[in-house]
Amino acid sequence: MNDEKVPLLVVCGPTASGKTALTVELAKSLDGEVVSADSMQVYEDMQIITARVTEEEMQGVPHHLTGFLPLSKSFSVAEYADLARKTIADIHTRGKLPILSGGTGLYISTLLDNIVFEDKGADPERRRALERYAAENGRHALWERLKELDHEAAANIHENNLIRVVRAVEVCETTGGRFSEQRRMNLKGGSPYRACVIETGFFDRAELYERINLRVDEMLREGMVEEARRVFKGSDPATAYQAIGYKELVPYLRGEAELSDCVERIKLGTRRYAKRQLTWFRRMDVTARVYTTKEEMTENKKFFYKKVLEAIAKSEIL
Repeated sequence: MNDEKVPLLVVCGPTASGKTALTVELAKSLDGEVVSADSMQVYEDMQIITARVTEEEMQGVPHHLTGFLPLSKSFSVAEYADLARKTIADIHTRGKLPILSGGTGLYISTLLDNIVFEDKGADPERRRALERYAAENGRHALWERLKELDHEAAANIHENNLIRVVRAVEVCETTGGRFSEQRRMNLKGGSPYRACVIETGFFDRAELYERINLRVDEMLREGMVEEARRVFKGSDPATAYQAIGYKELVPYLRGEAELSDCVERIKLGTRRYAKRQLTWFRRMDVTARVYTTKEEMTENKKFFYKKVLEAIAKSEIL
């Protein structure tokens, strides 16, 4: 029965679209707790670079699955899904509303589609070899290797998403099968959640891009370069290299590029990432899309939050 499913509010959208502040307000209004769906905010020591929610921003609302993993550890979507399912169940058991919020579409879709990974084809040595291959030959070369092994998987995984490309090639070469086929076999029936999915964003993409540029400038003022330098000196750069804002600063930290050039690459990389996020969420089955404007987000946030609450109530799902 549908009533037996766990209620789950999902807030998704591109980076810099105001999800953090929105989910805090929703959690306060709906007696909820927030579960992060961000592949980089899981790491310790990358507070500024990943725009991880601060204690002040939380306003006392519990946030889960952020800042708990050492930079030296790898983290797969299968591991995330397992932790997220347990966390959501615990929040629900305590009588609170679980609110899944973030911009990593793969994490969100994995939970909503009830994809259960059995970790077939796991080969840590091969994985490290593939990462070295990408570092030496470029990400496109590794993506082309995936394309030869599994055309369908390559069509659905962007070549810059190194973690997923490596995983897909690893599975193909270890099992002799196709990664895309394994993913279909991992679908375990219907979703265990009664989900209300709200996608937020801006009517005008130029306004989103302006917010991204301004946020990068703010992150620089908050100490992003110093944080990146600590990561660069204190850990294996390969682990954190996926984080936008870190990998673009590495040439500066090595003395190979000017800071201003690296900052522009951060802004460009973030805008491109936002575009990919928008494409992903466009394909998702969402309950409501609640978009806003620059003026509304700066001058009348309460009205925007009210629109989201009205969309949730109108859905009659939760």
